[in-house]
Amino acid sequence: MNRPVFGVVGWKNSGKTTLTERLVSEFTDRGLTVSMVKHTHHNVDVDRSGTDSYRHRAAGAQEVLLAGGSRFALMHEYRDQPEFELDELLSRMAPCDLVLVEGFKKTPIPKLEVHRQERQTTLLAEADASIVAIAADCEITGLDIPVFDLNDIPTIADYIWKQLHA
Repeated sequence: MNRPVFGVVGWKNSGKTTLTERLVSEFTDRGLTVSMVKHTHHNVDVDRSGTDSYRHRAAGAQEVLLAGGSRFALMHEYRDQPEFELDELLSRMAPCDLVLVEGFKKTPIPKLEVHRQERQTTLLAEADASIVAIAADCEITGLDIPVFDLNDIPTIADYIWKQLHA
């Protein structure tokens, strides 16, 4: 499935979620349909012990789709299978204008790195050619990629859209 996919990466507590949230708002304000994929290193469980859907999963169901008045959640159990790769997850999603991906640092998609001076971390972009730009709260020099002000959401969104449609 061919759809525009762009990643947002950075070290823990660098502001990835805040930036991604602001980008989703910016793109949807422009009339685009945006989907999100968020990677975490923790086990994901949106279900609670004792609910019917939790009981169905615990009984062995591979997938449980919980449907309500305004949304649904599809829970898929990996059990003993390896974690899905990004392309496998994307194939399960509905069509949209843009998929923003938070995390998946090692996946070779175009990515923006979020960097905060207070974190004093090394730049991922120094070792990852798929990082095509940086959004930072400080000046960064010595790299051959654009560096944007972390709070200049319209300019960052313009850059992402141009990268995906060049």
